[in-house]
Amino acid sequence: MKYIIGIGGVTNGGKTTLTNKLIKMLPNCCVVHQDDFFKPQDQIEVGEDGFKQYDVITALDMDAMMSTIYAWMENPVKFEKSHGVNNTQDPEIPVSDRKEEEETRILIVEGFLLYTYGPLIDVLNQRYFISIPYEECKKRRCSRNYAVPDPPGLFDGHVWPMYVKHKEIMEDSAVDVLQLDGTKSKEQLFNFVYGDILNHIQRLYKVFPLPINCPRAVKPHNFNGFCSFMTAAPPLAISQATGGVNDSRAGRDYTM
Repeated sequence: MKYIIGIGGVTNGGKTTLTNKLIKMLPNCCVVHQDDFFKPQDQIEVGEDGFKQYDVITALDMDAMMSTIYAWMENPVKFEKSHGVNNTQDPEIPVSDRKEEEETRILIVEGFLLYTYGPLIDVLNQRYFISIPYEECKKRRCSRNYAVPDPPGLFDGHVWPMYVKHKEIMEDSAVDVLQLDGTKSKEQLFNFVYGDILNHIQRLYKVFPLPINCPRAVKPHNFNGFCSFMTAAPPLAISQATGGVNDSRAGRDYTM
């Protein structure tokens, strides 16, 4: 069984932090980071706002990104091996020869523009969107230390306006996403999403091997407490993917 999860949302909202925690807990789990598919700097156009347009879909090589995802879909075990994921199964063994529990494979796709690109939307089984308010987003962004600092005016002149634009595209397209409140603690976000993923897979496929280190706090069939605050999220936010650790934005130059 193959299952693909989207973790999208606002810059500095915690996407990568959440993704890294999920990778450690979910069995047979790989990740594709959208930030890894930015085009070379000399191919990024400069917009009317005077900044290089990194916060638009054309700044990304989406064909290459989808090819990577399709490669995982074709043979998850082979993909895991080629990307250094520990896997004891033989990729040459036909799926029909394995037990159902052993066939569960999970791919997390993490990025800032997951839900404005049709081919990507279509392959996602679950879609999460982390949002935080404007003030909090700007504060977090300004507190980060980047190898190439943001030029003056970038957040208000480019980053946030692009978020608003892409949020409207997502909403107008009626993309089915579960909104998450990024102002909640890392532990709260993880516990809810982790449990929600397990719950969905259990309902859809009936069989799902829980990891040995599944936290006792997570109860896959009882999310009433979490849903009450997670679904009451502030307005959506979407922009340059820099939330969390292992930030691949470092070295990106927004100026002319």
